[in-house]
Amino acid sequence: MDQKDLKLSKKLISSYKKRLEKEILDRSMKLKMPQNKFEEIINNNNELINLKKVLKDLETESESHSKV
Repeated sequence: MDQKDLKLSKKLISSYKKRLEKEILDRSMKLKMPQNKFEEIINNNNELINLKKVLKDLETESESHSKV
């Protein structure tokens, strides 16, 4: 992957992650859940955990490409 692809991938994944977090927040508010509960849901959501890991991996790969 070149630098351009890495940036685009990070941008798309980050955007998706934010939309997913917002959806969880919106639904939690509709259900009138306490704030600590939806924060717990966000922190323990497997998909969000995987997205964070992928973003971190992409960042690491991006850094290694920039050093080359």
